[in-house]
Amino acid sequence: MIKNNFDKGPEGWCSYDYHASMVADGSNIFILATWAAQGGVDNGSFIWTDHRRWSADTPERPLSILPLLCYRSWVGADPLDMRQSAVAVHLRADRLRLDGAQCFFWVHAASTRWHYTTHPLALEEGVWTANRLALAADENQWHRSWSADPGHPVALEQVLSRAESYGFSFVGFSSEVTGRLSMSQFSLTAGT
Repeated sequence: MIKNNFDKGPEGWCSYDYHASMVADGSNIFILATWAAQGGVDNGSFIWTDHRRWSADTPERPLSILPLLCYRSWVGADPLDMRQSAVAVHLRADRLRLDGAQCFFWVHAASTRWHYTTHPLALEEGVWTANRLALAADENQWHRSWSADPGHPVALEQVLSRAESYGFSFVGFSSEVTGRLSMSQFSLTAGT
């Protein structure tokens, strides 16, 4: 089980600024989420990020914004078997302008990303909203948004069996999402 209560900080959670990654050396830009000691669920700790730290990841189809993500290697952990896992998280929107976007959970491994599109996450203005997902290894419930090798993408079952990273996305926007997204009490319970 993975549990992020954010008692001591953002615990490796970042935002992805794709446009900033267009620098000369080609490096990716990940911006650590901001930590708050109180104000989360049950007045506990939480993290937040906003539109000044994310941008549309244009290689993704459809375009995606990755406002909150965590790579297992950032916290010294191995890839994770997420088949038959359950995700629980509290999310909050503050002045979040989605412009048609929905928020999804995603997984990534072997240079392929899948979004759990049949289960959009609830976001409410100024309210901590509980979300729970049971991850199914059924490609009909997910959307493959990117692969480094489009001719040979990695199947969902394989990505879930050795997830290197996971997080939340905004997909379906007519203009880039602005505002703030906060997260409290993230947990992932492995089923296998």
